[in-house]
Amino acid sequence: MAETEARVLCSTAEMDIVKTFECGQCFRWNADEEGTYWGIAMGCPAKLWVQGDTVYIKSPGDMEMWREYFDLDRDYGEISRGFDGGEYLSMCVSYGFGIRILRQDPWEALCSFIISQCNNITRIKGIVERLCSNFGQPVEFEGRTFFTFPSAAQVAELPAGALDVLRCGYRAPYISAAAIAVASGALDLNSLIKSDSSTAKRSLMALPGIGEKVANCVVLFGLNHMEAFPIDVWIRRALKEHFPQDFDPACLGDYAGLAQQYIFYYARSTGDGK
Repeated sequence: MAETEARVLCSTAEMDIVKTFECGQCFRWNADEEGTYWGIAMGCPAKLWVQGDTVYIKSPGDMEMWREYFDLDRDYGEISRGFDGGEYLSMCVSYGFGIRILRQDPWEALCSFIISQCNNITRIKGIVERLCSNFGQPVEFEGRTFFTFPSAAQVAELPAGALDVLRCGYRAPYISAAAIAVASGALDLNSLIKSDSSTAKRSLMALPGIGEKVANCVVLFGLNHMEAFPIDVWIRRALKEHFPQDFDPACLGDYAGLAQQYIFYYARSTGDGK
């Protein structure tokens, strides 16, 4: 792969790379001992780091792709100032500000969040990497080897038992079923991006092994419906302890999913609600 130059991606006021990569929405970005994040998205490797108040990126991919992936043309400051959820949410927003909702590949998000069920982030990352290293394509970058995320068609064509190498337990048949649905066109993820979030969620939940939480994660992180509000154990505790009993996340509007990430990041980072 040809040598690439470092380029300015954005300011640290626009995106905090640690918060963005460590808030539980993605599983293929990892920091080295110097705090540089390495990863691969849309088949394109990259590394990101901070110098002063600037986020730099080095990647063979074009900047338009990366700006879209990091959703950099949306004003998260204005959106965040518009949340009206009381003192606790304001604290979460302040603590988590800098998180951006990544616009991930829909199939990768679907497969990754199937893997995420009843799992911790370290184990999820391990399973995802085994999936990619066994069935994806190698890509060389900066002296490292990355692997692309295998397509739904590639996974759908795997023989019985091939996913045993992932050591993902009961999730393997769910991955296979989702891959077959996407590869056959029975589940059209691109059309779900254009649909409303309720329709998208219902379509995903028609697949075996996909409940409401996983569906909402896919709708938010893979289909770009920013109003989706996944509820896991951390969010459930926060809602119970810090919000009115009749609180409806829909009141947070079109960007409720961003508010959810602020709440999740604060709760998990501080142990709030334990």
